Amino acid sequence: MSESHQDVLIVGASAAGLSTAEALRRGGHRGRLTLLDAEERAPYDRPPLSKQLLSGQWEPSKVALRTNEALDALGAEWVLGERAEGLETAARSVRTSSGRILTADAIVVATGVVPRRFPSSEGLEGAHVLRSLDDALHLQGRLRPGNRLVVIGNGVLGSEIACTAVTLGVDVTLVGRAVAPMSGTLGGFASYLLAAKHEAAGVRLLGESRVASVSRGWTAIHVLLDSGEVLPADDVVIAIGSDPATDWLDHSGLDLNDGIVCDAFCRAASGIWAVGDVARWEHPGLGSLRLENRTNAAEQAIAVAADILGSGEPYSPIPYFWTDQFGVRIQVHGVIPANARLRITDGDPSSGRFVAVALDAVDNRPVGVLGWAMPKQTRVRRAELESVMAPTP
Repeated sequence: MSESHQDVLIVGASAAGLSTAEALRRGGHRGRLTLLDAEERAPYDRPPLSKQLLSGQWEPSKVALRTNEALDALGAEWVLGERAEGLETAARSVRTSSGRILTADAIVVATGVVPRRFPSSEGLEGAHVLRSLDDALHLQGRLRPGNRLVVIGNGVLGSEIACTAVTLGVDVTLVGRAVAPMSGTLGGFASYLLAAKHEAAGVRLLGESRVASVSRGWTAIHVLLDSGEVLPADDVVIAIGSDPATDWLDHSGLDLNDGIVCDAFCRAASGIWAVGDVARWEHPGLGSLRLENRTNAAEQAIAVAADILGSGEPYSPIPYFWTDQFGVRIQVHGVIPANARLRITDGDPSSGRFVAVALDAVDNRPVGVLGWAMPKQTRVRRAELESVMAPTP
């Protein structure tokens, strides 16, 4: 059977899974194509959930990834509202929560991640996570002016939620282990600039803080810090990271280590690939890597589809992510190590618009590009990373 006519099963129909299906069809795949997902909804985009949707600027219909006509044009079978519960690697078959057995010549795992929770917050009224559209809509209904919100976790998601909530008039406290919002991904300089934006908007920042417990009092939720301080809140959002959704693969024989371990082609085993947030693959230039962002989901899907169709190459992107907060688009290409030296190449931080190149502290080579409200110039500076991060022949 030619690659273009083999049966393909994609487990997970969010951005990575849908992008894989589309790339397969664009590449000439004409075989049976099945997409399985635990959610009953058609594929939707997740980055707007913490921003445009949560703020009420967008209606839920606007986060749909594709129109119904575009989905129909894929000619795929959609199995929605059923979880994958087991994988037989040798047989290339997946057992679903309804007991169905789905088999294929090629299987792509795109199950994404699941949010971490505090054990003490399970089932607690007013305690939220933000992963799904339903999560966002439920939280949106709680963000009323004057309400007290504690966001636990000052990474990307927590910072975005705090930004959105404070602009709605909510009394927001952002608690996290990092010294400043997103310092683990932006480095010290930019994270302090972001901290100033949050504080100017009215967010109370409690960096380098740990939460001991979350509990329900008579009139409020109590967030107890390890310092002994208690933060009363009407609502709490837990944004302390996520874990790859791989529990259903425990007996599959696949190598699981903070994701599905794959080779440079994103192959987890013969006839099985992983894509998106769940995939840990061997980046030819950066080693073992797992990325949780929308850009990687789309780009990795194209690479996986090409490999299924017989024309794959090692997947070696320059890591990239972005966030929009307080009217500023912040972009990072590559990485910004904590000890990196920043060289301002465009604009001026005092003007609120600049681009900086991060230089390795040891050999002074560029390892990242940080853009602050200068998207076009940031893309130009990205070219400086290409030769450095290109895989060795």
